[in-house]
Parts: sequence; structure tokens; C-alpha cells
Amino acid sequence: MKIMKFGGSSLADAGRISSALDIVAANSRAERVCVVCSAMRGVTDGLFDAASQAAAGFETFADPTQAIRTRHLEAVKELCAGDDELERGVAGLCDELDELLHGVHLVRECTMRTMDLIAGYGERLSTTIIAAAMRRRGLPARYLDAREIIRTDADHGGAAVDFLSSYELIQALLDGDDLPVVTGFIAATAAGVTTTLGRNGSDYTASIIGAGVEASAIEIWADVDGVYSADPRLVPEAFVLPEISYQEAMELSYFGAKVIHPYTMVPAVEKGIPLRIRSTLTPELAGTLIASHTSSRAFVTGIASIENVALINVEGGGMVGSPGIAGRIFTALAAARINIIMISQASSEHSICFVIPDGDAMRAVRVLEAELSPELHQKKVQRFVAERDLEIVAVIGENMRGKPGVSGRLFQALGEAATNILAIAQGSSEMNISFVVHRCDRERTLNAVHDAFFGGMA
Repeated sequence: MKIMKFGGSSLADAGRISSALDIVAANSRAERVCVVCSAMRGVTDGLFDAASQAAAGFETFADPTQAIRTRHLEAVKELCAGDDELERGVAGLCDELDELLHGVHLVRECTMRTMDLIAGYGERLSTTIIAAAMRRRGLPARYLDAREIIRTDADHGGAAVDFLSSYELIQALLDGDDLPVVTGFIAATAAGVTTTLGRNGSDYTASIIGAGVEASAIEIWADVDGVYSADPRLVPEAFVLPEISYQEAMELSYFGAKVIHPYTMVPAVEKGIPLRIRSTLTPELAGTLIASHTSSRAFVTGIASIENVALINVEGGGMVGSPGIAGRIFTALAAARINIIMISQASSEHSICFVIPDGDAMRAVRVLEAELSPELHQKKVQRFVAERDLEIVAVIGENMRGKPGVSGRLFQALGEAATNILAIAQGSSEMNISFVVHRCDRERTLNAVHDAFFGGMA
């Protein structure tokens, strides 16, 4: 069985859904498939908006839901004209949603448990329509609510999966010759309470089901041709990578590349199941294969970047040989729920610098001023400020390991581009060299580095 997951952009309207159905039909002739569906593009955001307005007591909460109702009923008419049963089913789901939001409006409260129930209506609506449209085309489609097969804890908003129980339930998909069409994103506790798997939950659903049936492959269908060597909006010479490893995909995703989210890959990675990123706009292209090993011999696989970051430098002679300073710094930031993206420390122990989201910069400074107040007073630590409007650039590739000259080529390219580097970090795996530059240097830097490693390959 192959798992085919379609994202919201691939299901944006009846026309895009029809294209997705063409792809499913073509694939189902060659092997058995299971389809996982996201909500139609923008619907989940509309549901969160409606819930927020209802909880705040605004009567306008009905506006987003009316737009959602109209949009899905229009899709029914275009894809399954005359199917009164389907139209009643979709309208009934919308009625349920309206009643639920009316209750939120009355009590002026939307708990995380209620929000999970509301957020799941997008997938339930889209999957209901897509399964019916497949049957109209003669495909043996069966609507399947993922709450029947994926078990989680009760941590609403991003529940943890009980893989053992889920895999036992998922195994039932192997029985029969039908074509399961499954709701992404949603799951349920053992007591049947609706939960969600987080913002990238539909990819996660596909990976969990793929692992449960030990699928031959998992395909993620979106609106991009695959994983690019760099952001094509900033680097015109960027090209689609034919294959990357699991680890490279995780590194690229962490540093902002448009790849499947790292945690959603974990079930597939554990079972060694290959993933492929493909586009419904260009289904004739192979996209990017993500597997345990690749045949690529290139030192560098791709270049990614994270924008809107700030660099905070903690410096002082009193830090040298003083145990516990770093621990206190990072414990204080963790208590304030400030995410540290990158760390660099001088070998002299005279300074520690770290990179955080730009929006947390001033709060981080206040937290550290409070935590290190005695050291600041005793002049063991100098006063520190955040340097803002920065960008992290990461050069990633498994074949960088043990290869002399990679850093030399990188820094030569940066020197020729007159790029000022504010901080550098490299993990012990030698798979990633990350550095911080001013945001105004971003485009020039990305193009210079891309040309240094991929010049003439596009």
C-alpha cells in the first residue's frame, strides 16, 4: 500500500480537487493506495478565527463559518452534482459546527478540548467530499475518520500518539481491496475524545498510517515541485533536489526550507519508509525522494535560512573558569519559554552568544539582566544587548563529513561577497555549518554560497 497525502493547497477548490483525483486514479491502477486529506486551503485558519470571535462574544463568529459552508457546498455541486445525500451530509456537518460555536459564544469560553473538536471540521468536510467524488469516478473509496484508528493522550492542541494501539487499529486497513480516504490532523483518546496532532498534523497522519501498514512509500502532494537547493524566491538558480536523506531533510526543515516537518517524519523514518515530495501542479515530475541513504556525491545538499532572528552576546572576564554561568543563562531562558535556535561559544569561555526569534529579543535581555544581576554588579559580566534584524544561513549536507575544503570554499565565497559574519556554529556531526549575517546581506549571501557549491548545476 502507498500512502498519498494531499495538502490544503492541492484541495483549495473543486478544480484542484479534481486534479488530485486524477492523480489518485492513475496511481490506484498500479498499486493499492490510501489517501490522507487536509482541510481545504485556509479553512483551518477560518475555524480558529471563528472560535476566537465566538469566545470573545462577537456575533461575527458566524461569518467565517458561513464562508466555509458556501465553499464546501459549491465544491459538492461542481464535483458531485445531484448527490443530495452528500449535500445533506456536508450541510449537517456545518450545522453541527454552527451549534458548537454558538455554545462557545454563549459561555464566552473555548477550551483546548473544544478547539480541537472545532478545528477538525475542516478535514471532516474535505474528506467527506473527496471520498464521494472518488466513488462517482468508479473508485472503491471508503471515508475513514482518523479518530477511529489513531489513539493519543489528552494533551489537546498537539497530542502524543500511542503508537502501539494505533498501529493495531491501522492494520485493519490492509484487510479488503477498498481505497481508504482518511481525515488528516485529527485523532482521539481511548475514551473517544477528539484531539489534534499539531499544525503539520496531516503529514503526521500520513506518516503514522504509513508506518502502521509498513507502506511501500509515502507521498506528500503539495504546490511545490519538491525540495529546492535554496529558496527559489531569493536564489534564481535554485533547483529541485532529486533525493535527500532523512537527516538532511530534518536539518533543511529546521532551518526554514519547505520540507515535511521533522517530527512528522519520525514514524516513517523508524520503519525505513521512503517519502516523496511532489506537486499536484506538475504531477509528471518525480519531485524529491527522502530516504535513509542517497546516491548523491555532492558535498552540500542544500542551503536554508531563518529570518527575523536576534543575536545576544553575554561577555565578561568573570565567566572564564566559572562553573554554572551557562546553565543559569539557558535555564532562565527556558523558564521564560524563549527558544534558542543556535549557540556559539568562544574557546576562551569569555563569551557566549546565542540566537533567538527577534520578537523575544528584548524580553530575553530583561530575563538575563535579572538572572545575572549579581555578576553585572560585580563586573564579572558586562552589560549585553541584542543585535537585531539578522538571518541565520545554514549549509547542509551529509557528505560534508570528513571532507577537507568545504569550510574553505564557503568562507572564500562569503569573503568575495563582502558578507560580514556575526557568529558561526557547527555540530559535531559535520552535517551543518550555520552562520549569522545581517538581514540586508541575505540575498547576496545565499546566492554567493549557492554559486560556490552548485554553480552551473541548475
